[in-house]
Amino acid sequence: MRIMRMLVMFDLPTGSKEERKTYSKFRKFLISDGYHMEQFSIYSRILLSRDSAEVHLNRMRANLPSAGAVTVIVLTEKQYESRQILINCGVHHHGTPDPGPQLTLSF
Repeated sequence: MRIMRMLVMFDLPTGSKEERKTYSKFRKFLISDGYHMEQFSIYSRILLSRDSAEVHLNRMRANLPSAGAVTVIVLTEKQYESRQILINCGVHHHGTPDPGPQLTLSF
């Protein structure tokens, strides 16, 4: 068994009320299908095999919004774990790092 990860990145229009509703519906589909948010508009889920990846890819196709772009990348878990998260915290005049508006946890 080869554990894999499906990464979904999407850019959907949100200018009108209907577009925001479509965005919300797609996001809720991802969450209900076992994806978790990596960043805004980037979600991932663990897969147990390539066959599982194909099943989830077909499920994704069936729930695609009518407008916008959705990119799907399937990685091995080892490839996913080798990603690097780079953070430039900046420095205040007093030398204390500025963590920015987002809380980041490291393991």
